[in-house]
Formats: sequence, structure tokens, C-alpha cells
Amino acid sequence: MAAGPVWVAAGACRRGKSDTGLAGMAPLAGAGAVLAGAAAVALLSAALVLRELPLDAVLQRAFSLHKAHSIKDMENTLQLVRNIIPPQTSKKHKGQDGRIGVIGGCQEYTGAPYFAAISALKVGILEAAKARDIPVVIDADGLWLIAQHPALIQGYRKAVLTPNHVEFSRLSEAVLREPGNGSDREAVWRLSQALGNVTVVRKGEQDVLSDGEQVLECAQEGSSRRCGGQGDLLSGALGVLVHWALLAGPEKTNGCSPLLLAAVGACSLTRQCSHQAFQKHGRSTTTTDMIAEVGPAFHRLFEA
Repeated sequence: MAAGPVWVAAGACRRGKSDTGLAGMAPLAGAGAVLAGAAAVALLSAALVLRELPLDAVLQRAFSLHKAHSIKDMENTLQLVRNIIPPQTSKKHKGQDGRIGVIGGCQEYTGAPYFAAISALKVGILEAAKARDIPVVIDADGLWLIAQHPALIQGYRKAVLTPNHVEFSRLSEAVLREPGNGSDREAVWRLSQALGNVTVVRKGEQDVLSDGEQVLECAQEGSSRRCGGQGDLLSGALGVLVHWALLAGPEKTNGCSPLLLAAVGACSLTRQCSHQAFQKHGRSTTTTDMIAEVGPAFHRLFEA
């Protein structure tokens, strides 16, 4: 199968007197670009047919390490993630497993790129992605833009939003007209539904994921250290895994949503990187330390 691109809008914007909003999403040398630039990307479709189930039944399908019965659920889900990872072979050429594009600004000058970036996203990049059926991962100030103009991704099931607590609250107020409790699985489920089943990955102590049909909670052990750029690592990993999930097909995902499987894998990998880096560096851990753990963490979770 020919691999198409996936576009990742990621990274934090430094707001000052001359920069507001979406400037400088994911500088190309950022953590997400470092991880994602070496891998492939194209993407997925949300699929589970759970519309007829009541909310309680949907929420019961969530997995969490805090529940005695859910360790098996977690392992089963990670096994499905392993199924979508393409084998390494000397017969493939560079880029054959896909490509990823990182749309970002400039680390030093975030004011001027803001105007170009927000205009492009409003009238060009997202519309072009939708017209070509290209999946997009949106983080950081890209989420600010979505909160201002939810119609940009309304109903586009190949869009993935990765808000933190503050960003989730902003989206909830914009879309649902009420403050959102990002720790509430129902709140994440409702936001996804209101956006037309766009996949939402709410980052936090436990990551909560929903495509408006199913809700998952990832409680893979991480660390107490929160590093700037950690979300970029997640965005890059997510872009790669959703491409692999698309290529794998339903026979390897066991009928589960490839979008959610990719999100579970990316969240688990990011948390494992954080855990391993913190074991070595403690309070001084940075995202660069986490990047160094991508290979070992990936092997531990998906190849061991």
C-alpha cells in the first residue's frame, strides 16, 4: 500500500508582547520533529460501532491500571499496538513506510510566523489535509486555533487533538459552552462527540482518550517530572503510530479503532520514556533525556 503523509502541528508557543497565539508550533528541531522525522506517517479512520450503547456501557470499556481486572485489558490493548508495527527488513527503502510533515514556526522569532501560520491553518493547511483525506495531529497553539474556530475540524475523523488540562478546558468552553473537567472521562467523551467524533487525547496524570464512541484511560507508569517538549514527543509518536495502524488494516487491529490504538501506543511510549529518563536523571530530567529513551522504551513495550 502506498503511504501518504500525516501532518503534525505541535509544540508550545512562547507568548510575549509581540507574540500571541499560534506562533512557532513545533520548531523543526523540536522533540516531536526529532522523533517523527525519522519515521513514516499517513493515518487512520475511527471505527468502533458503539453508538447504540449507553454511556455507562461505553465508559466500562475503559482500561486503567487502577482497576484489578484492567491489567489484562492494558496488556491486550498493547498487544494490538504491537500488531500494527511493521517489521524491519533490508528490502525496504527510506520513506517506504510513509512520511510525516511537521508544520511549525521559528524558535527565535515567534511573532511574525504567527500571522503566516494562523492564516495558513485557517484557509489552507487543514482544508488541504481534509480535501486529500490526510490525518492531522493538532497540539499546543493549534488547539487555541481550534477553540476559536471549531468548524475547522468539525466531523473530520482523521483529526487528533492532544490537549492538556488548560487546553481541554478552553476547548470545552468553546464547543460545549461549559468548563470541562479534563479528569472526567465523560467530559472527554462528550467533547469528542460534540466535535463530530474527532479523537481527543487529554493529557494528564492518566491520559484519557476518546473518539466519541469508546473511552480509554492510559495509566502506564510515567514520572512526576513534567518536561517542556514532552507533548512534542507524544505528537511525533502519535503521527508514526497512526500511519502504521492504517497500513496494518482491520485484521491486525481486531476491529478496534486504529486511531485509538495509535493513541494508546503513543501515550504509553511517552510515559515509558519519562519513567526511564527519570530513573536516571531525577529532577534534572529534560525532554532530550526522554528522546534518548525512545529506542529502549519502544523495545520494552512493543518488541521485548
